[in-house]
Amino acid sequence: MTDQLAGTGTLLRLALRRDRVMMPVWIALTTLLVVSMPGSLGSVYATAAERARAAASMNANSSMRALYGPVFDDSLGALTAWRGGVHAAVLAAVMSLVIVVRHTREEEETGRQELLSAAMVGRRAPLTAALLAALVADAAVALLIAGGLAGQGAPGALALGLAVAGTGMLFACTAAIAAQLTESARAAKGITAAALGAAFVLKAAGDAGTQGGRSALTRVSPLGWVENVRAFAAERWWVLLLFAAAVAVQAGAAYVLAGRRDLGMSFLPSRPGPAEGRLGTAGALARRLQRGSVLGWSAAFLIAGVVFGGMADGAADLVGDNDRTREIIERMGGQDGSGALTDAFLATMAGMFGMVAALYAVASVLRLSGEESGQRAEPLLANAVGRLRWAGGHLVVAFGGSALILLLAGLGLGLGHGRGVGAAIGATLAQLPAVWLIGALAALLYGAVPQYAAAAWAVAGGVLALGWIGPALNLPQGVLNLSPFAHLPRLPGAQALDWTPLLALTALAVALTAAGLGALRRRDMIA
Repeated sequence: MTDQLAGTGTLLRLALRRDRVMMPVWIALTTLLVVSMPGSLGSVYATAAERARAAASMNANSSMRALYGPVFDDSLGALTAWRGGVHAAVLAAVMSLVIVVRHTREEEETGRQELLSAAMVGRRAPLTAALLAALVADAAVALLIAGGLAGQGAPGALALGLAVAGTGMLFACTAAIAAQLTESARAAKGITAAALGAAFVLKAAGDAGTQGGRSALTRVSPLGWVENVRAFAAERWWVLLLFAAAVAVQAGAAYVLAGRRDLGMSFLPSRPGPAEGRLGTAGALARRLQRGSVLGWSAAFLIAGVVFGGMADGAADLVGDNDRTREIIERMGGQDGSGALTDAFLATMAGMFGMVAALYAVASVLRLSGEESGQRAEPLLANAVGRLRWAGGHLVVAFGGSALILLLAGLGLGLGHGRGVGAAIGATLAQLPAVWLIGALAALLYGAVPQYAAAAWAVAGGVLALGWIGPALNLPQGVLNLSPFAHLPRLPGAQALDWTPLLALTALAVALTAAGLGALRRRDMIA
């Protein structure tokens, strides 16, 4: 067994060096989401009486329970665990699955692992190094959360930190299994992300139907375990054993599978090519290559839209007489009154869909980089296919796919809400100029400096952080305005639609895309 782990330390150091930028960004984002909550919630609910009324109102509202879970106590610490615990766990899970897939299946897919394995590297060393890298990141998240919330109560802070880190490691092991089953990193990430989405749906469905986290659906979901740890509310330490057991079982399964396959192979091999149809153009090939991604994102946005649309009316029940809440509503673009609050909730959801759609746009544009670095573009361009036609096909899918998934998100919001389908679709489609701008920046980076194309992920992540955490941290408006989404009208509910920012962002996106294509036409392709 020792021989099969040979070289683990070296591979771990290599993984940490490669992730020296991505990992700290994810850790900071996940930690800030949690540790910023006490100050933000304290400004909204300044007294114990206000917090008690808010907790009772939230527990009585099935929509809020589905989104955030139940509230187990009215302390600031318990409200922090309610508001940020599950969402921080989701971020930790995404970070962990990216780390594990990147240093296992992606290394095999690119052929780098074959070169490393020619040295003294054991069969299970890459998997071990990847899981240890994820463990380092999750442990850092746990320590920072525990330290940042210690003032609210050390036991509760430690319990919440361990629950978030446990979720990260659980899905790291899920990703390790997926990496053994599939031949591509994209499929491994997709399988793990689908498992994470299913966990959230189970938790949301269980919490919506039953108070107190007692539903069987909540209890079988790892995200339901996070809330049932009950940080800052008579902690249930034994729930953490569920994370330990799930990690042990999945890690064992991943190690068994890793020992029973050849390098580069998988248990679920991909089809060698299209079973039917004819690909006559570069654009048709781009659509074929990315249709699975488009369909997956479309289904997810439609379902999420229906879920969040169904919660819209319930948001109005939480206003009460809290002046601070009313102030927040006005800043979100709504006016006093339950109908305006519903519009403000829908506007916020539309903005979140836009920021997440930017991640799709970046992923779709950077498929160009994957095709080039994987040397699949070279034989294609050796024929009568120009670079602009080849790249244009993928960009059409990226920008057109963004429009499609946002349209479906708006449709879902309207259907879930039960009225105002056209207004909901308009609200989500209004996010398109900002989404296209981020996708255009990814195209520019790929065309001009392909070695730094992955920096587009940092841009998209930064925009998501500004929109998600920035208001809670009370960042200056000048900082928030760095995000293109900050300049978009708040729909539905805006008094008047201002087309100026929409047209300006669209024009800038067109200019950046043209600059990226021009740079691609002039530079050498990666050998």
